[in-house]
Amino acid sequence: MVEDHSRRVNNIVVLREFDPSKDCEGVEEVERRCEVGPGGELSLFTDLLGDPICRVRHSPAYLMLVAEQVGEEQEEQQVVGMIRGCIKTVTCGKKLSRNGKNVTHHNKNDDVLDDTLKPLPVYTKLAYILGLRVSPSHRRMGIGLKLVHRVEEWFRENGAEYSYMATDNDNKPSINLFTDKCGYSKFRTPAILVNPVFAHRVKLSSGVHVIKLSPSDAESLYRRRFATTEFFPRDIDAVLNNRLSLGTFLAVPRGTFTAGNWPGSDQFLADPPESWAVLSVWNCKDAYTLEVRGASRVRRTLAKTTRIVDRALPWLRLPSVPELFRPFGFHFLYGLGGSGPRSEKFVKALCGHAHNLAKERGCGVVATEVSSREPLRLGIPHWKRLSCDEDLWCIKRLGEDYSDGSVGDWTKAPPGMSIFVDPREF
Repeated sequence: MVEDHSRRVNNIVVLREFDPSKDCEGVEEVERRCEVGPGGELSLFTDLLGDPICRVRHSPAYLMLVAEQVGEEQEEQQVVGMIRGCIKTVTCGKKLSRNGKNVTHHNKNDDVLDDTLKPLPVYTKLAYILGLRVSPSHRRMGIGLKLVHRVEEWFRENGAEYSYMATDNDNKPSINLFTDKCGYSKFRTPAILVNPVFAHRVKLSSGVHVIKLSPSDAESLYRRRFATTEFFPRDIDAVLNNRLSLGTFLAVPRGTFTAGNWPGSDQFLADPPESWAVLSVWNCKDAYTLEVRGASRVRRTLAKTTRIVDRALPWLRLPSVPELFRPFGFHFLYGLGGSGPRSEKFVKALCGHAHNLAKERGCGVVATEVSSREPLRLGIPHWKRLSCDEDLWCIKRLGEDYSDGSVGDWTKAPPGMSIFVDPREF
């Protein structure tokens, strides 16, 4: 790997690949320093549980780089920055096919298609940047820019056609770095919806039955119904069979299907009930934990009081604030979709089922990320104070050799109704 150097006084900053045998402590220190919020404000800390590449290691290809400050006599070395990147193949658009022949799609309403036309996904190789950190003492030296450029070189070397990143819409320094200096453009603004895990179980609607699908059945359902959704991963089978995936759950009207008479996804989709919904659950708790710091004693006391009341009087189903002021884990809900006039109700039932699963496994919250235009969004229970109404995804085209000219430049494509958020990168 080519090394990159940036001089300051008598020190040299070198970019190199992360070495787990010697860099873990330095990386953790930079993470700690970067996550210290302004005095008196709440801050969210991440504990990577000794595995700095936990958020990329399940992707088909990944890389982590560190920026290391080295003294001129090579005696003192210090990690002062890092970046992570991964590459996968995803859906970037769709084309229509009639009897095996491609047909240009001009209909602006994606939900109204000629019955003789079959929508097919158009795939592209997509790279994702996450975990860019530069120690506060080494900012304004161009280290962040150099890290981005170097990981982009690796993306190009491995055939990625696009690169994207996600950040808080209020993170102006990050947005300015990527849009002003690195050539990225604002692309999508999904919402992160977070719901606390209460001390009591959530009661599900009596008219809904929840079935757990096998990974193969779940793959079949997703590929047949959601493969043309933007950002859908072509290796969905690897996601569903991953040890962190706790299962895919289907909500149907009670009296239609059960685990005992389940016909399989193909037959189900051939003659589905009027309304249904599906989602999958990813166990982030076994990858890393979170912790809210900077809360006043009054806030902590009030939060603790709600939990005490919730445990003592569970039948009242009072909302309680989970224990967020010490390390907590969470589950991520992905692959959310459905159909029919009552699909929001079925999504709500699935979220309740996921809540109860998270309660059994000792999680503090459940979270999901959906398009701001997602029709099923209203069925997802969440607390506004814990959620983010507008996350920001920025994208950049790395190469001109695009795989399918019928789609054109993805960076200029209008947003669809839904997106598929890969849990391996959340």
